[in-house]
Amino acid sequence: MLKQRIITAVLLLAVLIPAVWADDPLAFVLLTSLMMGAAGWEWARLCTWPAWPARACGLAFALLCLHFWRQGGTTQAWPWLWWAVGSAWVLMAAALLRGGVDAWVRLPLPLRWAAGMVALFAAWVALVQARAIGINFLFSVFVLVWGADVAAYFCGRLWGGRWIAPKLAAAISPGKTWEGAIGGMVLVMALAFAWRQWEPLSPWGAMSLYGRLGEQGPVFLFVSIAFLTTMSVAGDLLESLFKRSAGVKDSSQLLPGHGGVLDRIDALLPVLPLAMLLCVR
Repeated sequence: MLKQRIITAVLLLAVLIPAVWADDPLAFVLLTSLMMGAAGWEWARLCTWPAWPARACGLAFALLCLHFWRQGGTTQAWPWLWWAVGSAWVLMAAALLRGGVDAWVRLPLPLRWAAGMVALFAAWVALVQARAIGINFLFSVFVLVWGADVAAYFCGRLWGGRWIAPKLAAAISPGKTWEGAIGGMVLVMALAFAWRQWEPLSPWGAMSLYGRLGEQGPVFLFVSIAFLTTMSVAGDLLESLFKRSAGVKDSSQLLPGHGGVLDRIDALLPVLPLAMLLCVR
């Protein structure tokens, strides 16, 4: 399984990195639209759509993203979108992580489907705009999410359950521990500090997420990084809750060793719009 995960990850990076570095944004837009279309298909399946309507949903969503880009939608400022979606993520995380699967399944299916599609669309717009800001900014957002996830995994394996007895969210994701979440946050803080020290020498141009947050002062930087890392963990936990409500282990089997696209981008979904909210004026 580990070998399969590594091979899939290497292949994904081999496609992602050239698209990110391409001078023409079309390659990145096409790749991310396809990715979000696959996520839209997976989300429709989690909402119990039949096979063909779910596929049509994913295709239509990918085409919607492309059309929005061609019409210049991603070049516009969307502060109200970041506020609305960011606030919804915070409120939903607080309510669902407290209420569990029962609170989610009590919501009407059409509302659940619509909420997921709005979240995917907002994350895609934020992703394209983050790339337009600069590679330094885009990868600093990625590193926050990836760093928190990797550190949480290893810290959880090493120390999980030793110091803080209750699991982080045992009813939703039994493998998550407080030690892992805290370890992830500590690593992200260290990465943010190191990135800021290295940033003046960066060949990647535009200021990173950490540089932009640091312009508001060290306290704002610290609180914002802690908040974004927390929402990264919340995104991961909420996707586990959604899968548990649908009775599945993975959102799909599109990515061997990793599950589906939603399984790979779950933590990015809340972080991307919130990063835009905090950084873009």
